[in-house]
Amino acid sequence: MNKKYKVIGKVQGVFFRKSTLEKALDLGIRGWVKNEPDGSVLTVIQGTEAQIKMMEKWLKEGPPKAEVTYLLLLDEGYDKPFDKFEIKS
Repeated sequence: MNKKYKVIGKVQGVFFRKSTLEKALDLGIRGWVKNEPDGSVLTVIQGTEAQIKMMEKWLKEGPPKAEVTYLLLLDEGYDKPFDKFEIKS
């Protein structure tokens, strides 16, 4: 199962990508995370339904210094299987 999210709020400059990587590794999720020019963070996560639900719950809060205003589920599918989780630049 794949999902793509856009995280909006105070999510850049607060270790959001690094914390997302750590949480994904902890949950066994594959995919990627990256900063967007508009100040948001974009992430694609791949895992079981249970893993994705746990990651989605975490994304709504983010790391301690983040202030997530919105978590948008984007209607874009990714069929390519990922073998790891990484931070994209």
